[in-house]
Amino acid sequence: MKLNLGCGHDKRPGWHNVDKVAASEPDQVVDLEVLPWPWVDDTVDEVMLRHVLEHLGREPDLFLGIMAELYRVCRGGARITVVVPHPRHDYYLNDPTHVRPITLGGLEMFSQRRNREWLDKGLGNTPLGLYTGVDFEIVSYDVIPDEPWRGRMQRGEMTPQELQQAMRMYANVIMETTIVLQPVKPAGAA
Repeated sequence: MKLNLGCGHDKRPGWHNVDKVAASEPDQVVDLEVLPWPWVDDTVDEVMLRHVLEHLGREPDLFLGIMAELYRVCRGGARITVVVPHPRHDYYLNDPTHVRPITLGGLEMFSQRRNREWLDKGLGNTPLGLYTGVDFEIVSYDVIPDEPWRGRMQRGEMTPQELQQAMRMYANVIMETTIVLQPVKPAGAA
């Protein structure tokens, strides 16, 4: 099964399109903040969360529950694509329905491998993967720069390292971030 969660009007052929707003005419009406989700453990091969995750889980415990449900319903090795506005861009800041920034570092906290590395080094990063029993590895990370940064990159006027530096220093450099996750399940799990 392939879940397009929070689909809105972005219906994808071959996907099970899900939204809490019935007016968007999804295949299934589900409020993703009501737990547990209605899908069976280890049955989902692919998930799309396009401009959705930043709207979910205002309270930390609810967000952790949502991540646990995402892990529960996915098979080991499933592909989870998370597309969000960059938290330092006006697209994120202007929308009052955005309840939390979604960042690479924040999602990395759900990697048990990284959690163990941090513990071994005595780092203070919160090992959310170990605390929740969730285990996601980050497969890829990509960004879409806003202008004038995108044009500068395309014209070869700045290097990827200079773009990284600008991302750390300035707002409105990156419009959108795409992070692909993969659940790590114990041997023998679906």
